[in-house]
Amino acid sequence: MLSFLRPIARPLSTGRLLVRSQRCINPAQQTKRRVGTSSEPSQSSKPSSEPPRPQRNVIGVRAFTPTSAALFIAVGVGLFWYFRNEKAKLLEQREQEKMSKSFGRPHVGGPFSLVNCTAPPSSPEQRFTHEDLVGKWSLVYFGFTNCPDICPAELDKVTAVVNELAQSNPNLPLQPVFISVDPARDTPSTIRTYLSDFHPSFIGLVGDFQQTKSVCKAYRVYFSTPPDADPKGDYLVDHSIFVYLMDPEGRFVEAFGQAADKDEMVDKIRQFVVEWSK
Repeated sequence: MLSFLRPIARPLSTGRLLVRSQRCINPAQQTKRRVGTSSEPSQSSKPSSEPPRPQRNVIGVRAFTPTSAALFIAVGVGLFWYFRNEKAKLLEQREQEKMSKSFGRPHVGGPFSLVNCTAPPSSPEQRFTHEDLVGKWSLVYFGFTNCPDICPAELDKVTAVVNELAQSNPNLPLQPVFISVDPARDTPSTIRTYLSDFHPSFIGLVGDFQQTKSVCKAYRVYFSTPPDADPKGDYLVDHSIFVYLMDPEGRFVEAFGQAADKDEMVDKIRQFVVEWSK
């Protein structure tokens, strides 16, 4: 009679049970399962989209070959001569600027009296003075016979200038003059023998220390020879490197530094000769 109050037993469908069983799975395990069973390749196995990086060359001691060593030495030597030449040009420019501070022609040169070492040996001692510069163009250089390289190079250059002008201007009176800044070791015979390797018209002059100091002061030449130098001593003399051009009146015209070559000197001397002759 009260049958409608009895619970009706309904069979659970398989699908409902399956849904319930899926709800019981731990979400973390479910995610792990999906990742593990995924057919997509892992991150580590995916090909990279970045371009391959070039392999760096490793330079070691073996890379320093004899060719590179020779090139390194050649570059070093080239730089040395370049900076040496630039230094000579700078010193020459400074000296010329110092000379041109006064108005008109710089006051270079003055009275002197020195022993003429190139005079005939059989004749008595002859003196060469500033008055002997009159009547000729003179190229005056200060140096010493024990100079290893600079003085011979400058005297060779003066010799080349005299030879060049003798061919192009045979009527030009031009005399090269060498004045020693090392009176302790440069005897007349030593200077005479030394100048025989250069132009035969070279005039070699020397004096005692005070005479040398006086003529160097007149020509604004620096030299480092001490007054009590040992004639047998092995020492070098530091000095100014200029070739002074004096006109036939014995007056200063131009100072050619070490950087001036033969052609430059010849061209300028010709210009000065033309201007002086006007």
